[in-house]
Amino acid sequence: MRIYVARASFSMSSAIIIKGSNIILIDTSPDIRKQLLTHKIKKISSVIFTHEHADQTNGLFELRPFFWKNDKKIDAYGDLQTMNLIKKRQEYLFKKASTYPPIIKSNIIKSRFSLGKSNEKIIFKTFKVMHGKTNCLAYIFEKTAYISDSNDLSIIKMKELKNLKYLIIDCLKLQRHPSHFNLKESLYVHQKLKPKKTILTNLHHDLDYNYLLKRLPRDVVPAYDGLKISL
Repeated sequence: MRIYVARASFSMSSAIIIKGSNIILIDTSPDIRKQLLTHKIKKISSVIFTHEHADQTNGLFELRPFFWKNDKKIDAYGDLQTMNLIKKRQEYLFKKASTYPPIIKSNIIKSRFSLGKSNEKIIFKTFKVMHGKTNCLAYIFEKTAYISDSNDLSIIKMKELKNLKYLIIDCLKLQRHPSHFNLKESLYVHQKLKPKKTILTNLHHDLDYNYLLKRLPRDVVPAYDGLKISL
């Protein structure tokens, strides 16, 4: 089983989980077409969203080739607010407009759910974290947590996040930010939760990859576009 951090920098982040033929995309960043082509992703089984912001959802349109290939709507999952706002902004993807067929099926996410069948099934737990004034969904699966947009330090108290194999966490800037963890806060969360490895994602331009490599603890690494992790 693998996870690709398909987009990890400049305030946009997506990832893709691959377990056999079960391929689950987390968020659809605006440049998702380039990322999918670069990493030769030829199938999307489903999409799960963290929240409704444009940098997580505006690439949904680019999934049309997967609909054309299979002539089947792609299942997209998110909380009620996220799915309602996406449907409002990109109605044509969910409801027939003129001669264009809808390509996405909307699903409201549960706190526990699974995607895939038999030995390719992946079980997810979800919980809400604060992203400034916005609620954002975080995901736990296969001893891994994915928290892409948050500044919610209360997560250090969550038992489910203790001693994971991987913690993939937002780390936007060096300076404090009203809706994202900065480097100091991300490292604080790492120290409290004690995963085997923490991966910093959503990195802005002031967090240069080589700069971070020289300064981070050995069990904390900066993500980069196309980073592959074996779970």
